[in-house]
Amino acid sequence: MKFAVPIINGKLSEHFGQCEKFAIIETNKDKIISKKYVVPPEHQEGIYPQFLAQFGVDVIISEGMGQKAIDAFNKNNIKVYMGVSSDLPVKLVENYLNNRLTEGMNLCDH
Repeated sequence: MKFAVPIINGKLSEHFGQCEKFAIIETNKDKIISKKYVVPPEHQEGIYPQFLAQFGVDVIISEGMGQKAIDAFNKNNIKVYMGVSSDLPVKLVENYLNNRLTEGMNLCDH
């Protein structure tokens, strides 16, 4: 399973579309087996779903994201976890793997 976590200053970005880069974290069963950081293209509507799909992402962990982006990811069978509190990308994925990732309110209103 592959995760994408939008980050800024090394932690989960408050807004998905304003991240500096994405942490792409791959797991096998309940263990992290690789991680890399990729700089996204300039943010434009609809570009990030295509960009992340090329990495085979299955799950996105985010604090805030617009509804159009959520719909685009869901349409491509990519699960989106919203309203997650900021933390280090590896810690967020570990929480997911251990059923401790808590979703909250989507802080994005567009």
